[in-house]
Amino acid sequence: MEWNNKISENVQAVPFSGIRKFFDLASTMKDVISLGVGEPDYAAPDRVIDACIESLKNKETSYTSNWGLLELREEISCFFKKRYGLEYDPMNEIMITVGVSEAITVVMQTILNPGDQVLMPDPAYLAYPACVRLVGGTPVLVPTFSDDEFRLRVDKLEEKLTTKTKALLIGYPNNPTGTVMDQAALEEIAAFVQRHDLIVISDEIYCDLTYEGKHTCFASIPVLAIFADRKKSCSLCTRFTNMRFYVLHLPVSMEQSLR
Repeated sequence: MEWNNKISENVQAVPFSGIRKFFDLASTMKDVISLGVGEPDYAAPDRVIDACIESLKNKETSYTSNWGLLELREEISCFFKKRYGLEYDPMNEIMITVGVSEAITVVMQTILNPGDQVLMPDPAYLAYPACVRLVGGTPVLVPTFSDDEFRLRVDKLEEKLTTKTKALLIGYPNNPTGTVMDQAALEEIAAFVQRHDLIVISDEIYCDLTYEGKHTCFASIPVLAIFADRKKSCSLCTRFTNMRFYVLHLPVSMEQSLR
């Protein structure tokens, strides 16, 4: 059997990760420090590890809701209310996923039809284009430049906009550039999104790695209140990148489709 003829065209359109090639190579070598993947140089806190062990000892290994444990979602809802003043219903506006790639892929599967375009800054996390291509969408890379500290500019977004543009995928602080967009800059992006009626997927996995100023959660930007659906932005954030734990906040109108 010629297996190459049996593989989905969407999968074939996704190139193998260069970072993973380096990661696999480094893992075979001694005394090499790998800087290839986005993870800290320390393990998860002991209390997190101990809680995982205790859960296994208690045989808590059964299926959960598709949304994740309700108790966890309730705590996450309280956290976002306290930190950003955002109110998310833990019953139908919060989902737990196994990492950012799953979360973004689930969203793309839900919102994209074949040929729909998704704007994203370039450079950005290498999995972003793959998540779009896997579901038949088209990633559209919007250039950013070092002399502007790789900030995403509205004029560059306008240049890439077409009748097929459906969403904007951003992630700040940015991987790999480390770029941080302050509230004023994000408000300009929000106004662009509102003007063109786009969906925003805001990956904020590195929100706690903001060392100058304060991290701005995209969903908390006041201009977004003019949307008919206040939560048109899907805001993503996690606390333990090395535990493959991710949180997806989404509009209630997407609930049934994502289940």
